[in-house]
Amino acid sequence: MRIAYFLTHPIQYQAPLIRHLRLGGVDLHVIYGNDATARSYFDKGFGMQFAWDVPLIEGYPSIVLNAEDPQGSAKEQREHFERQIAALLDRERFDAVWVHGWAHPFTQAAWRQARRRDIPLLLRGETFLGCVRGGPLRRFAHKVLFGRKFRDVSAFLAVGTLNHQLYRAYGVAEGRIFPAPYVVDNVFFRGRAEAARPQREFLRERLGIAPGSSVILFCGKLTAVKSPDVLIRAVGRMRWQEKPPVLLLAGDGELRPDLEALVHEVAPGLVKFLGFHNQSELPALYDLCDVFVLPSAFEPWGLVVNEVMNAGKPVIVSDQVGSGPDLVREGENGSIFPVGDVSALACSLERWTGDAALREQAGQRSREFISRWGFDEVLSGVSSASTFVQEEAKE
Repeated sequence: MRIAYFLTHPIQYQAPLIRHLRLGGVDLHVIYGNDATARSYFDKGFGMQFAWDVPLIEGYPSIVLNAEDPQGSAKEQREHFERQIAALLDRERFDAVWVHGWAHPFTQAAWRQARRRDIPLLLRGETFLGCVRGGPLRRFAHKVLFGRKFRDVSAFLAVGTLNHQLYRAYGVAEGRIFPAPYVVDNVFFRGRAEAARPQREFLRERLGIAPGSSVILFCGKLTAVKSPDVLIRAVGRMRWQEKPPVLLLAGDGELRPDLEALVHEVAPGLVKFLGFHNQSELPALYDLCDVFVLPSAFEPWGLVVNEVMNAGKPVIVSDQVGSGPDLVREGENGSIFPVGDVSALACSLERWTGDAALREQAGQRSREFISRWGFDEVLSGVSSASTFVQEEAKE
């Protein structure tokens, strides 16, 4: 089954998965709306120019339609993409179209052109019911609208429990939903973390972390939606026995000046700003930390959780992080706290930083959980969905 996979741009998490799917027998051909992220580009969230240090468009067939997204309104962009995609689908023969999400004009254009040609449509997205903001009327309207749109879809690839629940709530039959979990390259992150382990003490010394101090890690953009301020306040409120903890903030963004001021106010001497770290640099930080925290006010998934679990660490996430129900089991490999609750987060941090034996046990559980949440599970789901679509086409 020859599948056209439409992605807005090259993504560091998608590239190794695509290569794995092709090695596993999925005849996948990637169509990119643009390839800006495969080069040096300016990221608004990080507020800086950089290039990913892992290959994004190597090892699989791909077609790039534009160097950058077209200018204009969302409608004008969609029409531009539709012209390109129509020509592509007329020129190439595909047995199915796979789209990721449904909000971007490029994805909408691919969806519309597949429907017009009666090409079976596969959908994988990260949205869950909590992502639909607004009052009851808006949520009802969203359900009605997408309940109808989902009738165009032949098979749904669910990235996790919450995403699966949205499809069911919107009227999708259970038999049309196939597990295709949100994953990272577990082999890469596990291997890099293990390789960094002998240098752990050297890295602690280089970062100026006192012997015996527990290390709390946050990795991500310093933006309001990630709620790093909640984490800083929680660290400032922690009680400790001997050595004070150290919070490492790996990332950059528009909030950094405000966060630096907040540190001086509520957590002086307890926080270090590390700036942006690229993919190959992160595993050493994952190995270094004692506990990882993602306190986001809104996070459809949070793949950084997958990454750090490969280093065998306990993880703490807010209840608005989509990966929580699948990857974090309370008391076993981490904790889930009510979003924005500084006191609850401080209590969780005290628990996990104060007991080395508990952390070691939790880290082992993290490794066990993530080892069953990887590329092979996605391959199985995509293969099952493909078989389902082929069988349905024969009827």
